[in-house]
Amino acid sequence: MPFVKYPRSTEPPWKDWDTKAQKSGLRHTIYSVNGDQYTGEWLNNQRHGKGTFVWKKDNSIYEGEWKCGKRSGFGTYSVQDPNSGEHLKVYSGCWKSDKKHGYGTYFYTDKEYYEGDWEAGQRSGWGRMYFGNGNIYEGEWREDKHHGQGMLRL
Repeated sequence: MPFVKYPRSTEPPWKDWDTKAQKSGLRHTIYSVNGDQYTGEWLNNQRHGKGTFVWKKDNSIYEGEWKCGKRSGFGTYSVQDPNSGEHLKVYSGCWKSDKKHGYGTYFYTDKEYYEGDWEAGQRSGWGRMYFGNGNIYEGEWREDKHHGQGMLRL
């Protein structure tokens, strides 16, 4: 006599677990396999909204806005000082697709910093560079270099 196998009336448990694991809305800290951690908002399993990401490798921190899993909007990126252990602000400003884009300030050292326009992670547009010796360059930039009109104040 042949055996007849009837289809299951319930879904396998992994399908239920998968739907429960979908991340949307505000979440507690989520840890990656490599030790990175993210605390903030999600949409369709991607970082979206406000959140804080900490890289385990160098203990750097990004606090700000996310869109579709990438840094977009206003945010601040900081790195840890190896001597003191404090976090030092490196960049504060606008981001687009994980790159500096729009108006922002980048701190090279305590006395040297650039404030102005960025495009695709490079200084581009109008900006002002403050040098450690007190000099200031104010003018146009393109692809991270002086380009066009500008003024160097000594």
